[in-house]
Amino acid sequence: MEHQHTENKETRAGHKMSNMHHGANPSMEMAGHNHHAMMIADFKKRFYVVLILTIPIMLLSTMIQHFIKVDWQFAGSQYILFALSTVVFFYGGFPFLKGLVDEVKAKNPGMMFLIGFAITVAYIYSVAIVFGLQGMDFFWELATLILIMLLGHWIEMKSVAGASKELELLVQLMPADAHMVMPNMVHDVKTDTLKENDIILVKPGEKVAADGIILEGESYLNESMLTGESKPVQKVKGDKVIAGAINGNGSIKVTVTHAAKDSYLSQVIKLVDDAQKSKSQTQLLADKAARWLTIIALVTGIATFLYWYLTGQFIGFCNGKNGNRNCYLLPSCFGFGSTIGCCKINSIIS
Repeated sequence: MEHQHTENKETRAGHKMSNMHHGANPSMEMAGHNHHAMMIADFKKRFYVVLILTIPIMLLSTMIQHFIKVDWQFAGSQYILFALSTVVFFYGGFPFLKGLVDEVKAKNPGMMFLIGFAITVAYIYSVAIVFGLQGMDFFWELATLILIMLLGHWIEMKSVAGASKELELLVQLMPADAHMVMPNMVHDVKTDTLKENDIILVKPGEKVAADGIILEGESYLNESMLTGESKPVQKVKGDKVIAGAINGNGSIKVTVTHAAKDSYLSQVIKLVDDAQKSKSQTQLLADKAARWLTIIALVTGIATFLYWYLTGQFIGFCNGKNGNRNCYLLPSCFGFGSTIGCCKINSIIS
């Protein structure tokens, strides 16, 4: 479902942050970041293409023309409408159709199933109308539904990317290397190899590599990104320092109090990462509602179709005086019921 896709994206972002913290391959990190950026760009492109195509689709739709009291029908207009809507369905609706297949395979129908099912029913029924079935097509409803859902997914992905970027900024506060003081020399080591009671040297302008206590020297440390303190804080021998703080103009030697993975900054990163991946009670409720909505929409739609079909009311209704205007009620049991549910649950998730 839609929120499950969100959680998966957040989880991947959290894994990337974890890998960065433990010194993963930068090229792999960049590849993951570029992949997410490409997905956002893809949804953006699909949205604008569908937006452009939706305008002529709406202008050529009989219902819209009737609403604004104009008649722009001409020979072959329904085939132009069919062609434009086909592009919207397959190009704009591809993410939702793929999501539908994935959720069916996982035997966990949810939001993507609802959207994919709604647009599929609307498209198939509308194509049947173009090629001879009596009734009114749903091309403009199909286009607007896909347009709105693409916009929602685009905004959602940008939001997730923004949260991941903030987490990445926190990770970047931790320096990759540290100057470990040896008996006869100072040796550069990876930050994540530091352990308790190691002594590190922090030069002017560098970031503190690990939480610890100043053993020698004094300086002013900028801890604004960690504690919110706007002014540099003076630190002297015996004072505690926090990993990620920026040293001022003095050199200090620090005795490490615990490993980098247990530092204050690492704990903050873990809390933010856990918060991104966790679900609120409202989101859990939305997940359950989406599953039930899927079942209700399918059962209600199928039952309505069977009742109309077995009693002969569907044929009579469509062939009646107002059939061309009103026989859209049949696919609306499938399409519009799903659409309304999608919008409701989507608003809850948001």
